[in-house]
Amino acid sequence: MNKFIAGLVSAAFVAAYGVGAQAAETTMRISLQLPLKSHLGQNLKMFKEEVEAKSNGDIAVEIYDSAQLYKDKEVPQAVGSGAIEAGVASLTRYVGDVPMVDIFYQPFLFDTEEKVRKAVAPNSPVRGPIDAAIKDTGSTVLWWQAYGGAIMLSNGGPIATPEDMAGKKVRVFGKTLGDFTTAAGGAPTIISGSEQYLAYQRGTVDIGMTGVSGVQSRSLWEVMDTITVSNHADIEFIVVTNTDWWNGLPAEHQAIISAAARNAENAVRDEMSAIEARAYDAAKQNGMAIYTPTAEELAKWKAVSQPVYDAFLAKTGDAGAAMLDAAKGF
Repeated sequence: MNKFIAGLVSAAFVAAYGVGAQAAETTMRISLQLPLKSHLGQNLKMFKEEVEAKSNGDIAVEIYDSAQLYKDKEVPQAVGSGAIEAGVASLTRYVGDVPMVDIFYQPFLFDTEEKVRKAVAPNSPVRGPIDAAIKDTGSTVLWWQAYGGAIMLSNGGPIATPEDMAGKKVRVFGKTLGDFTTAAGGAPTIISGSEQYLAYQRGTVDIGMTGVSGVQSRSLWEVMDTITVSNHADIEFIVVTNTDWWNGLPAEHQAIISAAARNAENAVRDEMSAIEARAYDAAKQNGMAIYTPTAEELAKWKAVSQPVYDAFLAKTGDAGAAMLDAAKGF
């Protein structure tokens, strides 16, 4: 009788959830710090659906969003060590091992979409050396996820010039953004994306740096009232997988995952302008003021930025100089 009941329960479970008698041959867990509703989360969902469909269920993709497993800063070590098969990390999280990643955070270097696209193209003189160097950390880059331009968040008014930042505590998410903050007279504090809401709410920092899509996905209008559209850096996230795990996959599984990764990368890049536009609209609808600095104000920001470039070149040597020259030629 017990066996009969167990059989009925099992049959009902299969009918309800579509679970076959044979488990997936490959399971790929992906850690994400952002909510699933964010555009990075939706991009992972697109990847998951394609991989599972094209593999006929032989590959199962599990997404652990909202830093359930690892915070952004923990992803490089978790993936590189094999603690998890894959993860999404802000590119700048690799700066300790690969200082050249902070080419994307040189102030106002990539100030147009055309320049960004040239820089992030696979095997470009900017992206190519970065992907190659990340392999030395035990991880392989699957695809890059666009996150848009860096903006500033504040309360009570915009951060129009360096004078508005002087003496203020600033949330940053990388060393080079910290250097930029210091050059402008602010005091940088590195805070993970998943922790910034509380940091603003509690007054741990006075100013925030993030992408406008993050304002929407994290409802940051509840704790900050002004966006300054500085676009002083290009924010990129990367989806990385453990190299040993990747190398151990069947060739057909690698091909399916690689194709889905390319499609996901192209989709999020093509959608980025529209994503940002929707996020700005949502911010306005939720009471935020949007301020765009004038040409004169941007000139003041650029004038204080030279030490950031000097520090980048000192850390990256000839390789960094070559990348910077290539970027300036875009």
